[in-house]
Amino acid sequence: MKLFEFEAKEILKRWGAPVPRSVLIRKGSNVEEALKRSGLEPPLVVKSQVLVAGRGKAGGIRRVDSLEEAVSTVLELFEKPIKGLKPSYILVEEAVEHAQELYVAIIIDRNERKPLVLASSQGGVDIEEIARKSPESIVRKHVNPWVGLRSYEARWVGKKIGLSGGVLASFASFLSTMYRVFEELDADLVESNPLAVTSQGVVPLDARIIVDDNSLYRHPELASRKDDSSEYTHWERKAREAGLAFVELDGDIGIIGNGAGLTMATMDLVHAFGGRPANFLDIGGGAGSDVMRKAVELLLEFPKARKIFINIFGGITRCDEVARGIVDAVKGLGNPDKPLVVRLSGTNEEEGRRILSEAGFQAFTDPVEAARRVVEL
Repeated sequence: MKLFEFEAKEILKRWGAPVPRSVLIRKGSNVEEALKRSGLEPPLVVKSQVLVAGRGKAGGIRRVDSLEEAVSTVLELFEKPIKGLKPSYILVEEAVEHAQELYVAIIIDRNERKPLVLASSQGGVDIEEIARKSPESIVRKHVNPWVGLRSYEARWVGKKIGLSGGVLASFASFLSTMYRVFEELDADLVESNPLAVTSQGVVPLDARIIVDDNSLYRHPELASRKDDSSEYTHWERKAREAGLAFVELDGDIGIIGNGAGLTMATMDLVHAFGGRPANFLDIGGGAGSDVMRKAVELLLEFPKARKIFINIFGGITRCDEVARGIVDAVKGLGNPDKPLVVRLSGTNEEEGRRILSEAGFQAFTDPVEAARRVVEL
């Protein structure tokens, strides 16, 4: 479960971390009145509150130099979608003057079964970009989950990214707070990027927290907003209403699989041959023709998916049911002009192939061959 930036910062503040002074503005409220009541003085930073990364690159974070500019920018950002999401909230913060930007995060290293601290002296960009351009700048420190993050370990991380004196002490204190939040919330991620170095110490200019969904029964205050629709794009909401597990991505090849592992492996295959998935869509094990029909109809209408790759391994899922769902969806939408590549293998495979063949579709048995074909189309 992803938390909004304003929620993450409120949690960090509750645990004693310094955060910039701010005001949260809800869509439909009086923006000018809210800003005046906040007592904030320009320069300010106006931030769209959507649950995706890369808001700055997408124009969702703006610095303004007057209250009038702040009002107009807030109103503009409410109407500006970021990766398909329009915000219901805008965060307006005081601009923090700083000399350096750092990166720091705590994640789960599932191979080691331990929390892992990541830190870099190069903040403000994606960690993937840092790892690609200067991997030596990323400091990694595993934490013993039975003991927690010790103060000397937090200082060690700070020293490794070049900090000293009062800034080092401030960083170590902030990192310790991050770890306590990480532990208390059963988080998968607690991140600050950028973490600003100011004359008073470190201040998080941005904050992200992702909580493990399996722990939400222990956090009723978070579980109450689990189905906040602002977390989802239009097509993700539409899929949820149809009972489908769907995540919108940035490519052009629609992906359908049965089971999360197979669906992700299908995406990897597409990537391996130079393709880019437009989505993740898992119909689940044992899905019948009706579920398959809904999944295919969704992708036939989904504008990002210019072609569709359906990869089914029938265990408890019957291939004949899958085939009927595909044929029903295509006929129901009047045979839309969007190529479909189907890989079908497993239970009732022969009957499924017969149904698809009579409808004019070829069914591959080799997923590698099918993935290569859909990329080549």
